[in-house]
Amino acid sequence: MNIPAHLRYTKDHEWVSLDGEIATVGITDFAQKELGDIVYVEVETLDQTLEKDEVFGTVEAVKTVSDLFLPLSGEIIEFNDALESDPEKVNTDPYGDGWMIKIKVANVADFNELLSSETYQQLIGS
Repeated sequence: MNIPAHLRYTKDHEWVSLDGEIATVGITDFAQKELGDIVYVEVETLDQTLEKDEVFGTVEAVKTVSDLFLPLSGEIIEFNDALESDPEKVNTDPYGDGWMIKIKVANVADFNELLSSETYQQLIGS
């Protein structure tokens, strides 16, 4: 299981990287394996400001549809348009080309409250 140490995680299996006040968000390797083959990623909240834990989109796999929860409060400023034509990037490269959104974070300090890679590993039992 790939759980990069430089990222932060949520109990809902999203990962977050932070560059200044811009956070990049995707789903973890664990989540994409649990979901199976990703066929569609929908984010209709672009340019909206949402609170932490609000639903910002959905990810559709062959067998199920799952909500995506915002890990940090802020404005959704970018969607990974490559996922519209190639949603399987979430399966093949969840921490790279399979990222989903970028957020202008309301409070950068909240990043430190997310789960470390070690805590996330304990959560998923790996």
